[in-house]
Amino acid sequence: MCGIVGFTGKRQAAPVLLDGLSKLEYRGYDSAGIAVRLGDKDTEIIKEKGKLKKLADKTDNGNAVKGCCGIGHTRWATHGEPSALNAHPHASDDENVIAVHNGIIENYQELKGKLVKSGYEFKSQTDTEVAVKLVDYYYKKYNGGPVDAIARAMYRIRGSYALCVMFKDYAGEIYTARKDSPMIIGIADGETYVASDVPAILKYTRNVYYIGNMEIARLEKGKVTFYNIDREEIIKELTEIKWDAESAEKGGYEHFMMKEIHEQSKVIKGTINSVVTNGKVHFDSVNLTDEEMQQIQQIYIVACGSAYHVGVAAQYVIEELTSLQVRVELASEFRYRKMKLSKNSLVIVISQSGETADTLAALREAKEQGVKTLAIVNVVGSSIAREADNVFYTLAGPEISVATTKAYSTQLIAGYLLALQFAKARNEIEEKRYKTLLAEINTIPEKVEKILQDKERIQWFANKLINIKDAFFIGRGIDYAIGMEGSLKLKEISYIHSEAYAAGELKHGPISLIEDGTIVISVVTQENLTEKTISNMVEVKSRGAHLMAVTTAGNYFIEDTAEFVSYVPKIDQLFAGSLSVVPLQLLGYYVSIGKGFDVDKPRNLAKSVTVE
Repeated sequence: MCGIVGFTGKRQAAPVLLDGLSKLEYRGYDSAGIAVRLGDKDTEIIKEKGKLKKLADKTDNGNAVKGCCGIGHTRWATHGEPSALNAHPHASDDENVIAVHNGIIENYQELKGKLVKSGYEFKSQTDTEVAVKLVDYYYKKYNGGPVDAIARAMYRIRGSYALCVMFKDYAGEIYTARKDSPMIIGIADGETYVASDVPAILKYTRNVYYIGNMEIARLEKGKVTFYNIDREEIIKELTEIKWDAESAEKGGYEHFMMKEIHEQSKVIKGTINSVVTNGKVHFDSVNLTDEEMQQIQQIYIVACGSAYHVGVAAQYVIEELTSLQVRVELASEFRYRKMKLSKNSLVIVISQSGETADTLAALREAKEQGVKTLAIVNVVGSSIAREADNVFYTLAGPEISVATTKAYSTQLIAGYLLALQFAKARNEIEEKRYKTLLAEINTIPEKVEKILQDKERIQWFANKLINIKDAFFIGRGIDYAIGMEGSLKLKEISYIHSEAYAAGELKHGPISLIEDGTIVISVVTQENLTEKTISNMVEVKSRGAHLMAVTTAGNYFIEDTAEFVSYVPKIDQLFAGSLSVVPLQLLGYYVSIGKGFDVDKPRNLAKSVTVE
């Protein structure tokens, strides 16, 4: 969840570190720090609580710190309160070892006790300082060098981690290791970079290595050497990142979130075209054959947050088009359910980053049970992408804003296309219906563009919601799934208490919360459920609720019930969620802006949740 950047090369390191960390601010953090080698032995460590700007101001944007090798970190507090003392980097007592760390060390108290008995003193409350001093302990005890010391520490540490370490005796070198926490290494023009996510180094190189689980890397200027946990050298191939640097910048928009909302039509089209040619879906790139689809009897969709909402929507589509039974599970619960997965089943895991800790653990659980797995991910070479049997890449490009928009929309598209091809492969859909639905999917990008032309009306209505305390979203079927996502968008970036309910559940408790002035936002795109949903709208209106509706063009009669209506273009109702979610994304954005919040970096949240 935190951000790591490291650099060794010919230029000054500090400006590169600060620039890279600025590209990782979206991940969430409460403090920041850098450590730069000033010469053969000395290292300067500078840490600040709060925003990265404080660190930049203190160092004149890095220009005041001279040295060509360094590591940097933005911290999201887990062990120990946010403070300069607890911020990274941390050092051994004599600054022989200096390191930054992402993840959680579960047995840090046990290790700390043993290190204290060995004479080590601790200044912070962090688990990271324990890791640093454990590496230092093994380095001095066995005199086997950095790789040996890190490997010995890895054997002792339980939990997840990505480590970047500098040793006093090895000027110009950085050592990194990982377990269940992402890390990439890039090379360009005789210089070497390391980071916890692609945007941090995209400005400098698109040629990267992915360091694997329980592996160690030695970074020198323009050179990387990899080792396994047994200290044996291993060979890795470079991967080219297809994203360009401009795609990770704001491009004239005030916020990344608005830029990414506007990019949805483009990335949806790209994701469709990645598997659709000549009017047919081809899953060669996914490596999933029609014969395999015919054998599958049960589907489990496992995800967290917005990706879970995608799974709920996909469940409705898959079950309508096929005879398959679909269960949607929260990854954080799935991994502890201890259930036996059905034979001939498929576990679909969904994650933008491909590093979501709970989802990755769920994937591994499925593989341990011998069940076929398919990942829907956005980041090539991510842990989930590497470990899943099959991968459907969503071509959303870098998504910087914490609140997902374009990645969510491409995940929906992946769900539709999977459902359609399952139906085709299993002979459960007629050719005419197949072609009609595929043609409908192809219209989604231009229809999203049309919705965005109406954003000023949504901004006008959003201004009326700035001071509300509560909001409720209701819908039935797919509309309920989209309401869940709309509710999450509002709460995570505007901090308004918001809940989504299946409209038919109102009478079973939630309607007791409705009072004069309560805002209820209704999603109404499922034709066979429209009358029932309107009935629920009338129920809450009679109890004093103010109503907004998102519905399909032509349903003008809803204006008799709702005070504000946002219309989306007509489309087959199976795919209406791709359109109805856009006004809800805009609503959350404009409410947050109106309240004066940082839309791209909401409090307490991180883009990639790589720890439990």
